[in-house]
Amino acid sequence: MADSPSFRRHPLASSVDLVRWLPSSSTSPSGRLLAAAVHDPTSGPAASSIHLLPLSDPGSPLASLPLPSRATALRCSPAALAAATSSGSLHFLPSSFDSDAAVSVPGGAGFHVGPVRGLDCGGEEWVTAGEDGRVHLVGGAADGRVVARRLWDGKGMSGYEAARWASPVEFATGGAGCGVQWWDRRKGDAVVAQCNGIWGRGIVTGMVHSIDIHPSRKHICVVGGSSGTIFAWDLRWPQQPIPLSGVGLNGTAEPACESEVWEVLFDTYTQSSDIISSASARILPVMMCSEDGILAVVEQDERPFELLAEACAINSFDIDPQNPSDVVCALEWESIGVLTRGRDAMAEE
Repeated sequence: MADSPSFRRHPLASSVDLVRWLPSSSTSPSGRLLAAAVHDPTSGPAASSIHLLPLSDPGSPLASLPLPSRATALRCSPAALAAATSSGSLHFLPSSFDSDAAVSVPGGAGFHVGPVRGLDCGGEEWVTAGEDGRVHLVGGAADGRVVARRLWDGKGMSGYEAARWASPVEFATGGAGCGVQWWDRRKGDAVVAQCNGIWGRGIVTGMVHSIDIHPSRKHICVVGGSSGTIFAWDLRWPQQPIPLSGVGLNGTAEPACESEVWEVLFDTYTQSSDIISSASARILPVMMCSEDGILAVVEQDERPFELLAEACAINSFDIDPQNPSDVVCALEWESIGVLTRGRDAMAEE
């Protein structure tokens, strides 16, 4: 391999559940910034919080926001950072990270009961999806309040683990017992398509943990779930999901791992070996992280390219949208890892 990637591990004082790049700001005196959801079970009620971390020294937080319970989802938009929790609450911080200006939606009967796993920003509104089977749209009201509107209540018959916007009016959700669902607000805020995945092909009962949708191919979802399973779902052929990785797929896709795939993202840095144009039917390269400590790039009909193999779970990762060669990941053993890929890092010898 030419120009191998470099990896730096930064120890923290607490377990790291989730990590995200914050939008770059030329006015930040600390340079590039990260947001991390951390948890310390030895610290009592103040065990969970969101830290603002400088990339130059992630071990020295610039600011912190306490959470009422452990963070289960973390997303950022140009205007705010949002964190959802295991107790069903949702918390917003403005991009200035002024904790005095933070607002929240409390968990409970009027919102979510239990963990909120799916969270994403669709412009003016956020979507939340929880283990309680509820789906909400959350946005600002004219009087400055944050208002949540319920779209669906599965009443415990199904639970959600992931949500992702495709456009201001379309988003996808996934979880246990529901596969992947496609919602279209132009059609009555309803599910308009559903994919049960590839769970019936010799694989254990499936759980969707993560969904991503490519900005230039909004009809294609990539899904990560149980037993190393990663597949793509193309709305043009909704009954024919495309396996990219998994155990028990009869040789059609080599597994990148054999455990839970916690997160998947389209890899905007890796150039596919066979993408000729945006009209190509080939699935673009995907990055994943797993419970058994694998960070890898998965490409259709290719062997997985392993970037990291850690001795602990990689709970989440994020690709810097301004510098896609840089990847930050949350290592369960109380540290954050920063991977920098060289221009030719993905080229085989």
